[in-house]
Amino acid sequence: MSIQTETVLYAANGTTLRGHFAYDANLEGERPGVIVVHEWWGLNDYIRARAQQLAELGFSALAIDMYGEGRTADTPDDAGALMNGILNDMSTGTRRLQAALDTLRDHATVDGSRIAAIGYCFGGAMVLHMARTGMPLKAVVSFHGALGSFHKPAPGEVKAKVLVCHGAADEFVAQADIDNFKAEMEAAGVDDEFVAYEGALHGFTSREADRNGKKYGLPLAYDKQADAGSWQAMQGLFKRVF
Repeated sequence: MSIQTETVLYAANGTTLRGHFAYDANLEGERPGVIVVHEWWGLNDYIRARAQQLAELGFSALAIDMYGEGRTADTPDDAGALMNGILNDMSTGTRRLQAALDTLRDHATVDGSRIAAIGYCFGGAMVLHMARTGMPLKAVVSFHGALGSFHKPAPGEVKAKVLVCHGAADEFVAQADIDNFKAEMEAAGVDDEFVAYEGALHGFTSREADRNGKKYGLPLAYDKQADAGSWQAMQGLFKRVF
């Protein structure tokens, strides 16, 4: 195994986006591709590491840049401002997601007919949006992501199988959001699975969550069992769709 990484520049509506691409150079031929969408902090080392983990599993992974020019945040206030800049302008967000998808599909190592997307927190909302708008994905996985909808899919519009990995103790996701999400998926005829990990708080996949939770007084925490279980659930889904 020889994991190679590189910065990939792409653009949407004149904004330069700085993605992080990871793949196993020892594998021959095309393989499935996976988009990785960051938390509200932006494309940081944690998300780059997830892309590299996917490369170790035999995928080509593109950790994408939703904020432009590789911008990241160090405080919740800055992160919230960057995130809300996208959430309040989802036409721009959609174009950036589509540009990332096109970039990954065009890579020489990628089988463009076999693409999935995973996302964390803010990124979870983004990959669910990709599915809801009918982007040609085999699967999407949301890890402790927001569930609110920017687009209500029509029956048959969602092409991807959907997996939501949720912390049962997540204080940022209201029960009403869960109920509405499940009803929306059922109405659209989506092949979906919703897994709630008992006792897990928001950010349960990130080892930085404990530090950030204490530093900023937020209900965040890493949960080793939920992290491992959700990663295994993702791999199981990918085996089925790929």
